[in-house]
Amino acid sequence: MNDSGISRRLFHGLVGGGTLSAAGMAAAAPAAASDEAGRNDRSTEERPYRSRPGGSGGPRPNLLVILGDDLGWADLSSYGAPHIETPNLDRLARQGVRFTNAYSGSATCSPTRFSLYTGRFPGRTKGGLAEPVANRTQGLDPNHPTLASLLRAAGYATALIGKWHCGWLPDYSPTKSGWDEFFGNHGGVLEYFSKLGQLGDYDVYEGDATYKDLRYYTTVLTERAVEYVGRDHAKPWLLNLNFTTPHWPWLAEGDAETGAEIAAKIRAADSQAEISKALNHYDGGSVAKYTEMVQSLDAAVGKVLAALRRSGQEENTLVLFASDNGGERFSYNWPLSGQKFGLLEGGIRVPTILRWPARIDPHQVSHEPNFSPDWTASLLEVGGARPDPAYPLDGTSLAGYLLRGEELGERDLFWRVRANRALRRGDWKYYRDAGGTDHLFNLSQDSREQADLAPDRPELLAELKAAWERTAAGLLPYSAA
Repeated sequence: MNDSGISRRLFHGLVGGGTLSAAGMAAAAPAAASDEAGRNDRSTEERPYRSRPGGSGGPRPNLLVILGDDLGWADLSSYGAPHIETPNLDRLARQGVRFTNAYSGSATCSPTRFSLYTGRFPGRTKGGLAEPVANRTQGLDPNHPTLASLLRAAGYATALIGKWHCGWLPDYSPTKSGWDEFFGNHGGVLEYFSKLGQLGDYDVYEGDATYKDLRYYTTVLTERAVEYVGRDHAKPWLLNLNFTTPHWPWLAEGDAETGAEIAAKIRAADSQAEISKALNHYDGGSVAKYTEMVQSLDAAVGKVLAALRRSGQEENTLVLFASDNGGERFSYNWPLSGQKFGLLEGGIRVPTILRWPARIDPHQVSHEPNFSPDWTASLLEVGGARPDPAYPLDGTSLAGYLLRGEELGERDLFWRVRANRALRRGDWKYYRDAGGTDHLFNLSQDSREQADLAPDRPELLAELKAAWERTAAGLLPYSAA
């Protein structure tokens, strides 16, 4: 599966000799197709990943980490969506590496964010046991080191714009966990115009104070991000840009009237259940509306990347784009089974794109498995930051693979969501469903997870099950939540 060659530009890349060693990715050297090539033209553009030989260290990169919210595996045209046009994200993929076996750290919003912010399994921390965080008693312990706090200690400016979903004030906030600046929402969902969130109150903040802006939320976040990347920064920066798009409620920029109806239901609600029902928007949405929302996310990313280009920082800014979990009701996940909340591939495999012009060649594709905590380890390494030994990372840095042509050794990717279990090792996946039945799939032959090979390979099933149980034994029990 691995192509261990070295792409023309990557080899000397990682600042400080980062060690990006996660489960692999096979990608490609530049192809002849122009950057304006049409959609769904991957077969003529991409080649298996090779790191770039030669080059020099250079300054540490800026780090722009962009998350879509509930964006499904194939919701981008570059990942196969036949009905969704995403030219900006497709262009970003052509300019760097598109990953085909990338995963979120969990199957829902906040546990994945815990895994990305800490580089550890969500079950390492009490707040990570909430799936997802749903009240003011739950959150990320401000004393726990994070991607932001570790990079800030290494000399980075840090900011988070958008969805935090790791706890509410007064106890939890990005500014308490290492981000110098915060503009966004604390909760997991909000109505896009009124900004009423899952606790029923207004949920957009600048720092620790509410910030009133009743325009479409994606537009507001985009403007903030454009302003941030366009600044004259005195030092390298980390920006976590977390959109809520295309998470329900199903509202695009022209849907203020529908948003007002949802907001009225929230204000009239006399229970948390009624607030959730209004925001879940089960009586609304459609494939067409969802398509509009994904395309607005693509347009927003395009504006931020254009601002980055105008600022003169594009060459040495590492841009990572991914989703926080698999897709929801209207997502296009083909050929995967399952969706958000579950550990079948559709619930955790996500579109993931990396671009770093100073270090990584364009037109590449990588097929090696990786997941959210790997990116934490990778970003820390390229930023010259060291993890806290008291909080060992569960992710593996991908820097050696991406930048120095190093082989990626076999390792396990692990997930735990209540009664559901999953572990991937190479092409094999161990999965336990909510009914307690164990399954074994060969993902290279059956990405749809329809052919259960557990009866045919009992020894392998037992081996992967034992590996899952060894890891799970080191996590907090759900009763600690």
